[in-house]
Amino acid sequence: MTIKKYRIRKPKIVVVGGGTGLPVILKSLRNQSADITAVVTVADDGGSSGAIRDSMNLTPPGDLRNVLVALSDMPQLYEDIFQYRFNEEDNYFANHAIGNLIIAAVSEMRGSTYEAIQLLSRMMHVDGHVYPSSEKPLTLHAVFKDGTEAVGESNIATDRKTIDRVFVKNTNDEEQPKAARKVVKAIEEADMIVLGPGSMFTSILPNLVINEVGEAIKNTKAEVVYICNIMTQKGETEHFSDADHVRVLNDHLDSKFVNTVLVNTENVPEGYMNPEIYDEYLVQVEHDFQGLREEGCRVISTDFLKLRDGGVFHDGDKVVDELFRIVFGAKY
Repeated sequence: MTIKKYRIRKPKIVVVGGGTGLPVILKSLRNQSADITAVVTVADDGGSSGAIRDSMNLTPPGDLRNVLVALSDMPQLYEDIFQYRFNEEDNYFANHAIGNLIIAAVSEMRGSTYEAIQLLSRMMHVDGHVYPSSEKPLTLHAVFKDGTEAVGESNIATDRKTIDRVFVKNTNDEEQPKAARKVVKAIEEADMIVLGPGSMFTSILPNLVINEVGEAIKNTKAEVVYICNIMTQKGETEHFSDADHVRVLNDHLDSKFVNTVLVNTENVPEGYMNPEIYDEYLVQVEHDFQGLREEGCRVISTDFLKLRDGGVFHDGDKVVDELFRIVFGAKY
């Protein structure tokens, strides 16, 4: 059992991203008495989320579902039910997570995924705020170094081309993508902005390239911390060093806005990863400390590694301990 820490003043920490990396950090943050806001990508178009998005014209629920669970104190049985995924043989319901269907149903009932997430946050006793980065579903576009383009998050890594840049468009209209309500305000009032961990081009950047979100992060007085990925990712960050990750972030916003980067220095044991389960991850990210210095950011390098179930993850507690050392050193 984890004992929650309490502080007189809770630092305001905004965590931006999606995928499987974000919940790891949020679970540990929940035990550290922080005022947490999660800003979650809505550009996912694969699997259960993609099917619901296409059939109901909703923002994809999968990443939002995982974030709600990470910040909730509901009993384990309720969590297991919310996260249960139907078997492949179950015809129409195949591979759908029950939580995705609940979010879709409440979204239809309330006429808004944003409103659905706020209602479910209260029902699930979520400790913090959960906001989709946009209130409309977004389509992710990638422009490759050879000038070709891929449309849709699930298609970007298919050809394993080198990505030059990504951008988002509203899926169902021609309007400029806008930040969801309260997202910009949360960023402006934050003591710290945390990016990742997560897929660079498909989990983190889809949030930042929404103009209002990117501008708010560039202009914030908060400490902007990037949690660098431990492994390179097939079709996204092949052959990337840690400095390459930061360079891509800075280039997309045309500003050296990343203040601090957390870098794991612990080696992953050779042959540890199970390629049948984690087939998108390739090799460990190489270090380029000179390149990081050229990007103008402070580097904190130590053991952030957690090995579990044949996979490589960040140790949420170690990462969050470091985040609190930074935020209290910078603000208090």
